[in-house]
Amino acid sequence: MRLTALAASLVLAAAPLLRADEGMWTFDNLPTKKIQAKYGWAPDQAWLDHVRLSAVRFPGGSGSFVSKDGLVLTNHHVGHHWTQVVSDAQHDYVKNGFVAMTRDQELKVPGLALYTLLEMENVTEAIEKAVPAGADEQAAAKAKGEALAALVKDQTAKTGLDCQPVTLYQGGQTWIYRYKKHTDVRLVMSPEYGVAAFGKDWDNFSWPRHDLDFSLFRVYENGKPYAPAHHLAWTGKGVAYGDLTFTVGHPGRTSRLETLAQMEAKRDVTNPLALRGLDRMRGSLRAFAAQGGEQARVVSDQLMGVENAYKVVAGETEGLRDKVAMAKVAEAEKELRAKVEADPKLKASAGQSWAKVEEAVAQQKAGAAEATLLGAMRSETLGGALGLHRYAVEMAKPADQRAPQYRDEKSLAGLKARLARIDPAAAGQEAFALQGFLATVQQELAATHPAAQLLLGGKSPEASAKALLAGSKINDPALRKALVEGEPKAILEHPDPALALARQLAPRLDELQKKQQALQSVISEHLTRIAKARFAVYGTSTYPDATFTLRLSYGAVETYPLSGTLAQPFTTFAGLYDRAAAWGPKAEEGSWELPARWVERRDKLNLFTPYNFISTNDIIGGNSGSPVVDKRGELVGLAFDGNIESNAGRYYFDARVNRCLSVDARGIVEALDKVFDAKHLVAELTGK
Repeated sequence: MRLTALAASLVLAAAPLLRADEGMWTFDNLPTKKIQAKYGWAPDQAWLDHVRLSAVRFPGGSGSFVSKDGLVLTNHHVGHHWTQVVSDAQHDYVKNGFVAMTRDQELKVPGLALYTLLEMENVTEAIEKAVPAGADEQAAAKAKGEALAALVKDQTAKTGLDCQPVTLYQGGQTWIYRYKKHTDVRLVMSPEYGVAAFGKDWDNFSWPRHDLDFSLFRVYENGKPYAPAHHLAWTGKGVAYGDLTFTVGHPGRTSRLETLAQMEAKRDVTNPLALRGLDRMRGSLRAFAAQGGEQARVVSDQLMGVENAYKVVAGETEGLRDKVAMAKVAEAEKELRAKVEADPKLKASAGQSWAKVEEAVAQQKAGAAEATLLGAMRSETLGGALGLHRYAVEMAKPADQRAPQYRDEKSLAGLKARLARIDPAAAGQEAFALQGFLATVQQELAATHPAAQLLLGGKSPEASAKALLAGSKINDPALRKALVEGEPKAILEHPDPALALARQLAPRLDELQKKQQALQSVISEHLTRIAKARFAVYGTSTYPDATFTLRLSYGAVETYPLSGTLAQPFTTFAGLYDRAAAWGPKAEEGSWELPARWVERRDKLNLFTPYNFISTNDIIGGNSGSPVVDKRGELVGLAFDGNIESNAGRYYFDARVNRCLSVDARGIVEALDKVFDAKHLVAELTGK
């Protein structure tokens, strides 16, 4: 991505004055005066409570209740994995779509849990009081962690809700969020992958866009459709160019309040390392998928995720390399440091914090390759063996000396079930995954590196993977089950080569983990000090970085400069068919090929129905599936992506070109009615 000097001049990171529609705001700190001043209207508490209680959190994404009978709307790509879970070789609901015509046809999705945020409590003061006077960084982090864990445990017992700790402003605030957890979730409707992700990876992060990226689930309770206290009404008239909109969702992570040293480390070391790993990973997945249709089906979710992640990290890295933009980041940090230096109290607390963070980050960079590789063994064989070894080591200790997850009976039961389970899909692609991982080891670590010697022993990745898989039985479900249910000693002494390798790797992994934890403790403590200094200087006029907790962003349906002209604010079904015809069904492995049902029913559609639209709402990964609502609190759209220019938004917001891409609510009901014959769902959504 390239920013012009004008665009870059709008960039702002961690400064007191926020420009345009920037911000992923917590519900306790919405800039209502600013919204009122710009748009002539701002939400009141009743409006905020309504949209908050209508929102739900998916694993890795967002959603919302959209009917009184627990119907939940999210993106197709958020539901992709779960649709795949209920599919099989005979019923490929990802490729062919799915519609439950009656309630008894709705498919229960094993393992899927959704969360609704009911209550929030600021516990910062209580956590700070737990830190002993004179404690160093690691002791302070330990004391805070123990105090927070105790509060979470106590509140969970008292409320019966799922209580989760939330850290905001880089440790400047600590909250406990209390959620209602929904565990009986069923698939109701999912369009075909070919229209939900029309244009495939080529069109990902692009605009104009023509994606029907939505799916519908239903929450049940006690065997009956759940009746939420709040749900979003479907729009009656839709959204128009210039209209104010709000996005309610769970942005995963931004790093706008990190230090310049942290951003530069990601630009120079961490992100390039991640890009090389993602590139090799997608190569392995593509090789496996090329074996046949069933292989392609079982890795479709993984491949989509890896392709998406690659574009995200590449865009972030390009943004970090923009000299003008990063100069603005440096300027903002310089301004804050000067204010801290001028205040004796702030100087005593945070004056040295930037230098401390920079020193710790330098050490992290030095060990980044090994820590990244060994911290995420992307293979069933090595990952499974290391998991079993760690389990055996902990279970061999007296109960009161084990790590927490090995003491709690419920957690332990879940852990044992995961260790014993073999994913057939993962086992099927194990040769590709293991070889890809070992190739990464060979390319990122010197041949003399201890970890490289253990994993490769001077052989090629192909030969090493073949030898390990030929000799190991660790992926045999019967052996896994027997080891988990047996004595820890059996695992620690088992001759299987994967377990033997795990015993050699484990000490090095433990050492790496301890070192990384120590460095992170230093970084976390000093980021907290910087955050407190920022509070003292600027207050809560800024918003916290995203933490996959519920946020509200606002903006308007608005164009932006694109390819020498202006981007259109809406696309239509006519544009979908035009793009399909212009490319033809065979281009780029069918990236713009429409499913047969869509070709057959073209004449039934009102081709000028709004399909996708853009707005200035500030979003990032995790916002996928966020409802887009208007002043009436009605659902007008469904956020599903950002444009390519928005990928640098992890580190700064550029109001001139950052855009949120949404599926138009009118397009959803038009497709349900005219293409899928789902008039019962249209009636449930619209009340008509």
